Amino acid sequence: MSGTSLDGIDVAIAEISGYSKNTKISLIGADTLEIPTKIKQKIINASNIETSNVQLITSLHYELGELFGEAVIKTSNKFNIPLDKIDFIASHGQTIWHQPYIEKDIVKSTLQIGEGAVIAAKTKTTVISNFRAADIAAGGEGAPLVSYVDDLLFRKNNENVALHNLGGISNLTLLHKDGLLAYDTGPANMMINYAVKKLYNLNYDNQGKIAKSGQNITELYNEVMNINYFNKKYPKSTGRELFGEQYTNYLINKYINNKKEDLVHTFTKITIDSIVNEYKKLIVEFGKIDEIIFSGGGVFNTYLIDEINKKLPNVTISTLEKYGMSSEFKEALAFIILGNETLNKIPSNKRAATGAKRNAILGQINYYGEWKKWNYIIIKIQKNHYVIMKL
Repeated sequence: MSGTSLDGIDVAIAEISGYSKNTKISLIGADTLEIPTKIKQKIINASNIETSNVQLITSLHYELGELFGEAVIKTSNKFNIPLDKIDFIASHGQTIWHQPYIEKDIVKSTLQIGEGAVIAAKTKTTVISNFRAADIAAGGEGAPLVSYVDDLLFRKNNENVALHNLGGISNLTLLHKDGLLAYDTGPANMMINYAVKKLYNLNYDNQGKIAKSGQNITELYNEVMNINYFNKKYPKSTGRELFGEQYTNYLINKYINNKKEDLVHTFTKITIDSIVNEYKKLIVEFGKIDEIIFSGGGVFNTYLIDEINKKLPNVTISTLEKYGMSSEFKEALAFIILGNETLNKIPSNKRAATGAKRNAILGQINYYGEWKKWNYIIIKIQKNHYVIMKL
């Protein structure tokens, strides 16, 4: 996994058996590897219409394939697992652009780069990649996909349970009594991290301490919260195109005369309230939500989690650690499960989550194999019976 927050490449190694409702998965080891600064800047440039070009995207597609393959090798070595013991690699890739709706002459589309064939060649292993394309082709938005895994692992009888990921973008899956729904609520860490990097030269706001020390900037808060996306009904998905570095930088420059801590506080409050507002709507529609299970890097922002807890006092707020799983590597584990479904030819998009018109088998497979020249000898045993032996 390499998410929209660009905070590193998450690599999870797990043992998996069965498929669909019989899936069993156990984490063996996981690590987050740094994205080199030069490549990170290329990703940012490739994701920005003003700085992107076809040569950059094409080159980066293969460069990231090399980087992802190297990340697998390093993580395998760290946990003493030979590459020939790895059955397959599921690679989400790096999202460059996500267009979940038709706009003038622009069709629904999405692009995750990090060429699977390059990863397969580097690791000598089967690779499943480009998961979102099949759902788009089926009429969906290509996101969110992890809701399929949430339904497999976390459904509880007669309870409304939400799984909520706080990555660059904030997304939820609500497992309600009659089915499920899933969508992106808006920004999670994306705007906060960019602001902290620009204003403090830090990668993130440790435990939300900066945000906690600041005050709300009403004009900035209202400007962002009035974005139409927050009023749209699910299914819906978003990304850097709406809440990314370009827009955040514009806002910081516009409100630069305010205190730095107030800017970070306001971006954090936008994340908090955009999440809480969605749950209040869902409670009206589906009744009491029994539990929200948070995952992703945002769970380590204790100020953010505490504020959500205060604003949803009748909901149990927990993290994946309660269930013996890693908040940090949940999405990486989820794509292992999705990759396993692909190899077993099982559709794994949830139409209620993505808006797709039909079920689809997700992902494209790159098998690794080397052509070898063999010599054979044919031995006739008896009439019309032969044995073929390889020399």
